[in-house]
Amino acid sequence: MNRETLKDWRKGQGMSRKKLAGLLGVTPTALAYWEWGSRNIPPLLPLALEALENRLSKEKDHGPVS
Repeated sequence: MNRETLKDWRKGQGMSRKKLAGLLGVTPTALAYWEWGSRNIPPLLPLALEALENRLSKEKDHGPVS
């Protein structure tokens, strides 16, 4: 995953940096650094985004998932 892919994913989900950072358990600044290319994107971030996307899809279809 590169910085553009991350930014496109976030925007495609209609999320602010603050919202996505909160869901991932990181600071908005950390997320911004990844998107700007100032810091390396963690290797497991694509997996985390896939899981998050799955959860969001289920919530969209069935309401909040515990």
